[in-house]
Amino acid sequence: MNAVVQGKSSFEALRTQLQDAAGAFADGPDALEGILLGLVDDVDRAVREPLEIFPVCHHSPASAIAMARRLREKQPRTIYLELCEDMAPLLSELRNCRLPVAVQAFASEVAGFPPEWAPLSVVAPITEASAEYQAIAYALDTPGVELVLVDRSSDHVFQWDARETPPADPDAPPAEEEVALHGDAVGVEIGDLRPRFAELEEHLLHHGRVRHWSEWWHQYVELPLGDSDHDTYRQVMLLIGSLFRRLAPGDPQRVRVDEDRERYMWTRMREHLAASGTDPADCLYVCGAFHAASRVEEFGVHGSDTFEISPPSASKWQYGLIPSSHAAIEAQFGLAAGSVSIAATQWAKNVRRTRVQPFRLAGQAGAKKATKPRKSAVPIAPLSADLPSDKLSGFLQRPPVLDGLDEAELIGWSVEIVRAARRAGYLASTADAIAVFETSILLAGMRDRARPTPYDFQDAAITCIEKDSVPGRRDVRRLVEIMMGGDRVGQVGYEALPPLARDVHDRLAPLNLRLQQRGVQRALLDMAAQPELERCSDVLWMLRQLMPQGAARPIMGERRLGERPIQESWDLALGTHQRALIELGYEGVSIEQVLEQRLRRTAYGPHATAATVLQAVEDATLYLRSRRLADELGTRALEVLSTERSVDGAPEVLRQVRRLLAYYRTNEPVLPTWIESFVKAGYAHYCTLLPTAFTDEDATVRQVAAMLGFLFSMEPLALSLGCDRTQLELAFAQSHPQEPSKVALLWAAQVQLGQLSRTELRARCAELLGNPLVVPAYPRYLSGFLHALEPVPQLADFVVEAVSHAFARLPDPVLLPWLPTLITTLRSGGAELAPLLIREAGRIFPGRLPALDTWVPPWDVRADTAAVPPTGPAGGGSAGVLLAAHPATCDAVAELLGCEGPWKMADPAPAGAALLTRYAHTAEALGVLLAAA
Repeated sequence: MNAVVQGKSSFEALRTQLQDAAGAFADGPDALEGILLGLVDDVDRAVREPLEIFPVCHHSPASAIAMARRLREKQPRTIYLELCEDMAPLLSELRNCRLPVAVQAFASEVAGFPPEWAPLSVVAPITEASAEYQAIAYALDTPGVELVLVDRSSDHVFQWDARETPPADPDAPPAEEEVALHGDAVGVEIGDLRPRFAELEEHLLHHGRVRHWSEWWHQYVELPLGDSDHDTYRQVMLLIGSLFRRLAPGDPQRVRVDEDRERYMWTRMREHLAASGTDPADCLYVCGAFHAASRVEEFGVHGSDTFEISPPSASKWQYGLIPSSHAAIEAQFGLAAGSVSIAATQWAKNVRRTRVQPFRLAGQAGAKKATKPRKSAVPIAPLSADLPSDKLSGFLQRPPVLDGLDEAELIGWSVEIVRAARRAGYLASTADAIAVFETSILLAGMRDRARPTPYDFQDAAITCIEKDSVPGRRDVRRLVEIMMGGDRVGQVGYEALPPLARDVHDRLAPLNLRLQQRGVQRALLDMAAQPELERCSDVLWMLRQLMPQGAARPIMGERRLGERPIQESWDLALGTHQRALIELGYEGVSIEQVLEQRLRRTAYGPHATAATVLQAVEDATLYLRSRRLADELGTRALEVLSTERSVDGAPEVLRQVRRLLAYYRTNEPVLPTWIESFVKAGYAHYCTLLPTAFTDEDATVRQVAAMLGFLFSMEPLALSLGCDRTQLELAFAQSHPQEPSKVALLWAAQVQLGQLSRTELRARCAELLGNPLVVPAYPRYLSGFLHALEPVPQLADFVVEAVSHAFARLPDPVLLPWLPTLITTLRSGGAELAPLLIREAGRIFPGRLPALDTWVPPWDVRADTAAVPPTGPAGGGSAGVLLAAHPATCDAVAELLGCEGPWKMADPAPAGAALLTRYAHTAEALGVLLAAA
């Protein structure tokens, strides 16, 4: 009872002052009494709790300093931490990492959640300048201290999640690599402290003369609490948490989740206290200030036990550490750019100023070696019955402390930013450094600050240096952030990596590269000189299939079916994409297993097509060299093909089947059973769909050409396996296309089948060019002939002839608009056809420009030859008779050309073959040979 009376009297003076303020600023004392006195009640309730509550703010240097100081003073035996309880086993691996890193829970196989949510991912980033890390380091390195995580599990994060994700902005620029380190993971808000009342935040920013919330917090909370005593820090943080909580808008979903989290944590703490028998006085509860001012019935060690924790779902969760960065933390939690870097710099200043020795995990990257072993936690002195006195009244009434101007620090900043700006391409000089110095002081004075903050300095630097344009990659704002500490990117050590990631590093060890280092490294593989590097090549090609673009990028060399690599060159950035490599470890214990699982997932997925399954077959053969998996997936491709009712994937199916057939014919004694069945089924399948595809508006000419290519190229194999060619003939008999390009494609196919001769095809094209009504559509016929090179490559010379006739006879209003269409057609859908067309044109056309004037197209020669009947043996034909009858015309032409000479009579035709008479010895030798035989 004495403690209760003392507890009430501790804040009695503050209650009286707030009551008077409510009466003075409102119409009556009841208008604000519920809020103002409620704040004091929340602080009083939390302070009087037997289990000490330590309120923190996420990544706050002031919270970290206060936590380190309190841990050394109290030395608690049990620390309850607001963090997902299922992440506890991973915390000991933090000593093998370079901060910042994030603890991640990952589930690729979801059960009990909508399938579109997969994969599920929860991250909790940890930096050195955070109270959470101080508590973790103290608990793990101090014998006899137990660390208990009490927040909801990762599974409950999604059980309580409404999952209303706002649509992404299509015009937003792509995120930088450091910003995207957390991906789409849900961030656990450890110590989130920000007003949820928009009007309140706007009011604080306006009257605080700051631009964003991070700057307000730095100016009005971080700096005043940086070197305050424990009681002042604790009560102020509880007051802020209570204020933001009571003024939060009534979002039912978010309020329900917050209160359920508080019920969950207090339920877990009471369960642990009952099971372990620990005295609450020996414990410390570390949570966000927002949750410390809780008003739920389950609050406190004596709260009610009515809250029931739901069982976890059947989802399979895996855990690991992924690299994080200051930019990723800022992006995920809505902080201002550069605020976490500025907080890290402020943390270093606070450590030097307060002389508080922070806790760091033994073996942590960058940590100093301990000179002597840590002592175990010693029994603490019993707490006094007197509760902490009222520190809020003095803190709230005290005028803000105006720090004096640190000219040396500000001069150093000004000189350094000018140096960095010059390196970035700005035309900065000493005059700019002076301007930045003076402008920083001016801005701080306009904002009622005697000492410029980093944010004042940033604004001054932008104003004085950036001016009109940004000459390099980084603007001045980014340069200031780098100068203040930079975007530190964490790294997960080798020992903390999952088995798959360690296996990748071990298998790539022969490359002699520092694969954990960020940035791009060049790897040169000479398999001819070092055959053992071929295994490294296999790993790199699989990583290229599994990891994001840029993690493993081939510069020289390629992998094709049936070819053995000799030399390769790679650009590797595994350190930059460490998160992606770690998440591969959640899917399996080796990259071969992960690749096999993904290929099966692709083949058996709901959106699988014959083309995608055949690609999976090729990948299984190319990267895994697994005949078992290739046969299984090939059988699946046959099943998928039989269910398809469209020809959308025909071009891809044709290319893949051709590659696989060529590989099996050169590397296997017999063809696999599945590919023989696929050819038979494909032949019948495409014969069935051919008449519909010719008339279907949705089927493109490229897709129909691919169908014909499959039928013509696979026909010998299909017929040998028992197919009937009558199917194909019936399909063509039922095909009646109307679209010009498909009509031309049908004509080309009929030439291949022998149903149409080239002479007839040439006559049809001439008829089209001679019809003025059809001339505007003639380029579409030519597009069909171009695509016909896929099923009928023998028509390459005819296509060159048709295109040449088009260039010669089509009017410019028709020809010029068609040329871009021709180019885009060849570039997008006919890239493999262009070399065939160009090679044929190079064979037909002259190789030198002067020869073009006297060049006669071969089709014109054929036309002249066909028009002149064969000459008789004696008369020289009708042409000779005509010249002999009218010699004056020929004489006039000869005179005009300058030719002189008498007329000669035609020689009589030889009685036999001229070659036999002229070269008789050949015939004699042949006779001797035949006689000897």
